[in-house]
Amino acid sequence: MLGNYYYHQIIRKTIIAFGTLFNDIHIRHTDGQGNAESDIKVPLAYGPSQKFLARLDQQADLNKAVQITLPRLSFEMTSINYDPSRKSSLIQTFKTCDDGSKVKKVFMPVPYNIGFELNLLSKLNDDSLQVLEQILPYFQPHFNLTIDLIDSIGEKRDIPIVLESIGFQDDYEGNFDTRRALIHTFNFTAKTYLFGAIADSSDGLIRKVQVDMYSNTDTKAAKREVRYTVTPKSKVDRNDDGVIDAADHALLQPGDDFGFDEGIEFFSDGKTYSEVRQTDI
Repeated sequence: MLGNYYYHQIIRKTIIAFGTLFNDIHIRHTDGQGNAESDIKVPLAYGPSQKFLARLDQQADLNKAVQITLPRLSFEMTSINYDPSRKSSLIQTFKTCDDGSKVKKVFMPVPYNIGFELNLLSKLNDDSLQVLEQILPYFQPHFNLTIDLIDSIGEKRDIPIVLESIGFQDDYEGNFDTRRALIHTFNFTAKTYLFGAIADSSDGLIRKVQVDMYSNTDTKAAKREVRYTVTPKSKVDRNDDGVIDAADHALLQPGDDFGFDEGIEFFSDGKTYSEVRQTDI
């Protein structure tokens, strides 16, 4: 069962999408008259190891004393856990189209919570407050982020990013050579979904939907009285005969742009629809 290769990059896309939320935050310093003296974009990096690699790329001589630029933001994925509160049926599937005309069968996704930690490091308290006020108002306590989970079938979902907690640390103790660092820690949870393998489906386009309505809740004795039907309707002349008719509707393929024909019928003959015979009896 296990071993069929597939990789939708859902976790990777979730990490990237989370980081893009905080990649355009600025702070400003003003003079005594309130005029802006500087506008600084707060740098963002993933994880502590990436910070070391960035320094290695910018400064090859690691023996030279170089201080980290403050303020700055860093984030990393800290956990991934199954979320039973969003569980769906294990065998339920849905059908969709790929970027061509093939119908694909996909099992319902599995809900997982991905934990993130965002750290804000700054030297000045006012710098921290500026960043805080650019982040906190968007989370009440969650912010919905639309992510294209599976490109091949166009599966997009709104992923809630929930702000769980905020921590604060002021490393101000020490001698005069010790550099002060204000550290704010934000803990987030991304409520995402993981999909399994995508299989080809032998089913084609649904050609007709039929709903029978009854005025009696007795399912054994009740007879249908109103029937509502919906069939796909082509918007263009597909067989080039000059008219758009049933022949064009029959040529529709999954992925085509089409409309719908709707019909309503009323009955008083006391019959009911047989799914086995596919007719009224």
